[in-house]
Amino acid sequence: MKKILLLLLATALLSCKQNKADLIIYNGKIYTVNQNFDIAEAMAIKDGKIIAVGSTEQIQKQYTAKESIDAQQKPVYPGFIDAHAHFVGYAQSLKNANLVAAKSWGEILERLKTYAQTDKDGWLTGRGWDQNLWPDKKFPTKDKLDELFPDRPVLLTRIDGHAAIANQKALDIAGINKAIKITGGEVVEENGKLTGLLVDNAVGLVADKIPAPDQKQFKKYLLQAQQNCFEVGLTTIDDCGLDYETVEALDKLQKDGDLKMKLYVLLSDSEKNYDFLFKKGPIKTDFLNVRGFKVYADGALGSRGACLLQHYSDMPNKTGFLLSEPKHFEEVAKKINEHGFQMCTHAIGDSANRTILKIYNQVLGGKNDKRWRIEHAQVVAPQDFNLFGSASVIPSVQPTHATSDMYWAKDRLGAERIKTAYAYKQLLQQNGWIALGTDFPVEHINPMLTFYAATLRIDNQNYPKGGFQIENALTPEETLRGMTIWAAKANFEEKEKGSLEAGKFADFIIMENDLIHADAQQILQNKVLKTYVNGQKVYEKK
Repeated sequence: MKKILLLLLATALLSCKQNKADLIIYNGKIYTVNQNFDIAEAMAIKDGKIIAVGSTEQIQKQYTAKESIDAQQKPVYPGFIDAHAHFVGYAQSLKNANLVAAKSWGEILERLKTYAQTDKDGWLTGRGWDQNLWPDKKFPTKDKLDELFPDRPVLLTRIDGHAAIANQKALDIAGINKAIKITGGEVVEENGKLTGLLVDNAVGLVADKIPAPDQKQFKKYLLQAQQNCFEVGLTTIDDCGLDYETVEALDKLQKDGDLKMKLYVLLSDSEKNYDFLFKKGPIKTDFLNVRGFKVYADGALGSRGACLLQHYSDMPNKTGFLLSEPKHFEEVAKKINEHGFQMCTHAIGDSANRTILKIYNQVLGGKNDKRWRIEHAQVVAPQDFNLFGSASVIPSVQPTHATSDMYWAKDRLGAERIKTAYAYKQLLQQNGWIALGTDFPVEHINPMLTFYAATLRIDNQNYPKGGFQIENALTPEETLRGMTIWAAKANFEEKEKGSLEAGKFADFIIMENDLIHADAQQILQNKVLKTYVNGQKVYEKK
């Protein structure tokens, strides 16, 4: 009997050893980000999915693989998921003049002149200016653009995408020769003369006249954007606000094997997109998920387009505005709910947040698992936080907005109202979880900046001491969850990604430093060594 038992044990061990995998990662510090936040040493991967997670001894005893990688005790994380970004917009911006961090309008003009020497034909476009960084903090006018480029249309978009400056040639092409009234937007005029400044919905009057890139250019910039994102550890991106024609082009690139970035796409608020998705139903592949809509309630705080309950502290005659009438949001919410889709609404100001949250609560009728989202949730009135929890509304926030805006946000909001702005901890407490993103190209694509801003709430010069409203900082564990499993949950994808567990896609990264125990400089300087999507290496640091 004893010999039989020994034989059975030997056979079992042999069979374990013969289990075949495609890839084994061992000798690592694997943050599984599972329910218990367990840390493992090794994992086995087959056919693009994780088949086992455990100690190095366990995995090497039970599996053989075509390839084994010694992680050299480096930290391994689930691939980062950016819960709110503009991937296609970022790709298109790679063709634009880079105006980010310019310290004056004069610097903008110099950058533009240099850029125009290499991009000589057609529209001259740029993105990234922010008047809050300039000495006078005033919006620019088109006068100098008209002098420099009298015969070439120019459109320069503000960092947040909610304002732009156009020259006269661009205004002429768009047929704008005077200030016109437009719901949710403004064509700015001073002393009876157009300044060239366009706010929110007015930007589209000119932007829509810019010819779309051809397919070759579209693919070129998408693949460049993809590589940039893989380099910083992103494996899934929520692209917030595309038309269905663009989605079909992305789907083809993914099916052809060119585009390996996984995308959770929210279609823009337009009748053609509703008609398309209601008729077709949700789109779901291993790389593409389309089951929701992106709606805009208001503009941005930086351009004073955010809709506030009371006037701006630094401009008493202005409260911002909703981009559509409340009736539109009510109608959209009802039909999205009736068809079983997700509604995700951009809301910055406390008035915009209140308007949308009340509509959500009315339509959803209490707690649920429909995972409707408020994108940004930047300024929330104290008495409105409970409206997130009462209807299970997900706050989808971008921590770097807090550290980008903190220098001037108090000027806009005042000492009292700022206290419940960028209140990520309070928002997390409403449902016990929160989704984190960047809003790139408004902010930088690097998730390390998200982690830094969420946990420390300071800039890279250690300002302000003690952190900006540090009571609303997130813990390292909460932040990592917000960038992985909670972001996946916000996309209805928590059963297939967001943690390193058996049965899930092998989307993971190997990094230089351990985020959970890193100091400020280690976070900022942290680099991705390798990025994997479905078990395939898509990036390696050289």
